[in-house]
Amino acid sequence: MPFDLWISLIILFMAGGLTPGPAVMLVMASSLRYGFALALVAGLGICAANVVWITLAASGAGLLAQQFPTAFLIVKIAGICFVLWLAWSTATQPVSTHFEDDVTEVFGTRARKPPKYGRLAALFFKGFGLQIGNPNALVWFGGLLPTFFTPGEPIIPQACIMIATVTVTELLGLSVYGGAARLLARKISNPVFARIFYVSAAALMALSILWAVFTQLV
Repeated sequence: MPFDLWISLIILFMAGGLTPGPAVMLVMASSLRYGFALALVAGLGICAANVVWITLAASGAGLLAQQFPTAFLIVKIAGICFVLWLAWSTATQPVSTHFEDDVTEVFGTRARKPPKYGRLAALFFKGFGLQIGNPNALVWFGGLLPTFFTPGEPIIPQACIMIATVTVTELLGLSVYGGAARLLARKISNPVFARIFYVSAAALMALSILWAVFTQLV
């Protein structure tokens, strides 16, 4: 994978990882309820599900690139359009003024705490199940990752680079939310801060995918 393309991948997934969503909500709620260390266990479950999605996306991309190059090009164009649409929807999405309440409702005040010996497994599989069952993950990885595959180069090394990159950026973003859960929950409930936050993340998404296209054309 060319270095410029890899940098674009890092920026894109960093922006995506910092955008509040179900995974972020789970990690923040876990941090508030159990502490930062256990919140990262839920994050590891999310990352494990990402590995499954990336593997499936790489398998499909490899088949298309080798046997149906025209279809592969169409998929890449569709992925670019998807990211630009995602950036637009992120920048214009409604701002919640009750984000802190939304986070605490993930578990609920009456939710039963799992026994201490089973808490690690419970949080891991909660994160894994959340991400593997997330329909947006199928669209995200299936529609986006083919844009970053280079036809003519071995798929497996490219997939390994993507798995490592996505795992590190995902964990970094989730660590930020887990470590500053209470502060960020209050901040994102502020309409002005939330709007600036969403627009900034959307701009990073759009710029990263446009840069990825540029690096593949030159």
